[in-house]
Amino acid sequence: MEPRRLKNFINGQWVESKAHRWLEVRNPATDEVIALCPETTPDEIDRTVRIAQEAFWSWRTTPPPRRAKFLFDFHEKLQKHQDEIARLIVDENGKTLADARGEIIRAMEYVEHACAGPELLKGSHAEDVGTGVDTMYIREPLGAFVFLPPFNFPAMIALYFVWALAAGDTAIVKSSRLCPMTITRIIEIAEECGFPRGVLNLLHGSGSGVGEALVTHPGTAGVSFVGSSKVGERVYKTAIHHNKRAQCQGGAKNHVLIAEDAIIDEVMQNVVDSCFGHVGERCFAVSNVLAVEKIYEKVKEKFLDLSKKLVLGYGMDKGVTLGPVVSKEALNEILKEADQGIKDGAKLLLDGRNAKVDKYPKGYFLGPTVLEAEPEMRLFQLEVFGPVRCLKKVKDLAEGVQIINQSPYGHTANIYTENGGWAREFARLVDVGQVGINIGTPAPIAYFPVGGRKISMYGDIRGRANEAIDFYTDKKVIISRWHSSFQGTAKTLDDGFAMKYSKK
Repeated sequence: MEPRRLKNFINGQWVESKAHRWLEVRNPATDEVIALCPETTPDEIDRTVRIAQEAFWSWRTTPPPRRAKFLFDFHEKLQKHQDEIARLIVDENGKTLADARGEIIRAMEYVEHACAGPELLKGSHAEDVGTGVDTMYIREPLGAFVFLPPFNFPAMIALYFVWALAAGDTAIVKSSRLCPMTITRIIEIAEECGFPRGVLNLLHGSGSGVGEALVTHPGTAGVSFVGSSKVGERVYKTAIHHNKRAQCQGGAKNHVLIAEDAIIDEVMQNVVDSCFGHVGERCFAVSNVLAVEKIYEKVKEKFLDLSKKLVLGYGMDKGVTLGPVVSKEALNEILKEADQGIKDGAKLLLDGRNAKVDKYPKGYFLGPTVLEAEPEMRLFQLEVFGPVRCLKKVKDLAEGVQIINQSPYGHTANIYTENGGWAREFARLVDVGQVGINIGTPAPIAYFPVGGRKISMYGDIRGRANEAIDFYTDKKVIISRWHSSFQGTAKTLDDGFAMKYSKK
């Protein structure tokens, strides 16, 4: 079967790119080329931005309830295609069908929250801040926003654009070059809803080429990015240098700390799922498992036993619990880091480096790989985006917190304990954006913000939930006073608002 040549969606139409370079999209389980996406040309990028700009004012002045009706319709249509989208995710990303379905459920919740736009866009008003003076602020959308989603959640994070549309902005989504088919199908579904032309656009291509061109284009207002910390920092600095708004979520090296009173037989499956769910390719994945010395050996034994039970294979096949990593390049990078960790002195406890799946000999498979490592080691500190995990024995909870806070990342930290005081203190002490208590993957529900600290986040406004409305709008303050009165003459500004005071 010939691989599908993906088209761009510009001004309400699917357009074949005039690109000279086409990027392969491969099924990670089979190594089969399943699609080709264009490296969109500079002229096509410029045209798309201009179209999004031209569509902005009409969409901005569309009443928020009417904008919300488009999103309600979009949500209804997405529901009908959930399983189809989940299968696309499996084919181009590699995660299991169960994980893909979980992604779609959370993605749908994003749309649900954005449907509340009319409520979220309310401003504020204060009467008589001075004599006869009223002050209010209104939320104004800003223009065309750029969305740079990652490969690991090609549906969920790509749908960040729904908050921009709810706010009255227009959107240009640049697909992940590794997983562009999912968002292409989502935009096809959005097209059925009748969004005005130019309000929602999709371009394909590389981040360094198409993504950077969109961020630096004078016609875009801002960018929302999710990806590695290295690229996130670059996107953020590029955006603010060009006077754009930027919200860039970076990588993570998350820790779980298991206290001596944790119910080991109950929690360890959750720990393992948190380490290896979605093939370990998610910012909420647990990378380092810390356990206090009193229970460390039991934790290690249970962790290794459960990890060995994971079943490698193609995510569509029954019984598979761990799919391939996204690309051959990703596999080689992960293997290199694991090998370096062993050279640095990490003790190999479970080796998945030579994993084979007979039915899919060309797949990018890596079994659970577990090592005992020390905090100063590169493997312990660096984000490894795949199923390679570290174990570490700590003296007590205080040492565990110290190790967590030494990390350059600040995304998520988790504790397993039945002691409320310990949990409360842990939550207050760890320098991260999210904390899990007896939950290994504390990914907030759609109507809560998500983000990190330190190099896990660039920007101070998160691009999701209520904070998304802050990001995609600006508060314009309007101060007013009227000189007419039907009960006498309007009073003068004789108080502090006029910054002068009359002497008595």
